[in-house]
Amino acid sequence: MKKIIFVTGNQNKADYLAKFLDHPIDHKKIDLDEIQSLDLKEIIEHKVRQAYKKIKRPVIVEDTSLEFKSLGGLPGPFIRFFVDNMKFEDICSLVNGKDRGAVAKCAIGYFDGKILKIFEKKMMGEIAQKPAGENGFGWDKIFIPKGYNITRSSLNDIGYQKTYLKIKPLVQLKKFLKENNL
Repeated sequence: MKKIIFVTGNQNKADYLAKFLDHPIDHKKIDLDEIQSLDLKEIIEHKVRQAYKKIKRPVIVEDTSLEFKSLGGLPGPFIRFFVDNMKFEDICSLVNGKDRGAVAKCAIGYFDGKILKIFEKKMMGEIAQKPAGENGFGWDKIFIPKGYNITRSSLNDIGYQKTYLKIKPLVQLKKFLKENNL
């Protein structure tokens, strides 16, 4: 079983991934270029190849996207910059008077110098009228998953975990690693 490096600055994410995959995972925080693209898979491929080039060991990278239907898919992968530079109230107001539909996506890339594999999942939902909740990360305060009437940040632990596994392609990654004896 190859030890894989998860390129993230978040130790908790790395610990969760290792436990979920039942696979040895280290994590390393390195700076990677953020290419400008609305295609999440294109961003992941660039990041995973760049991470491998720097580390020279099998790597995993992850990125997310939050597409607002009424904004033609924006901010998409740029949501992190919105969250880092705007108030959540202002992000919610971008769709006032418009369709609040949204698609949350997560992509995970694996690359070992030979095998490149990208996994992506999505979850439908909508942008909240106003941010709510104290749990979660990033845009969880403004995204209401389909089938719920509260934001991901407002969900209890069971609901949060359920939606986490709905958006993260972890099952596909685990299956891929097992089937390929990685």
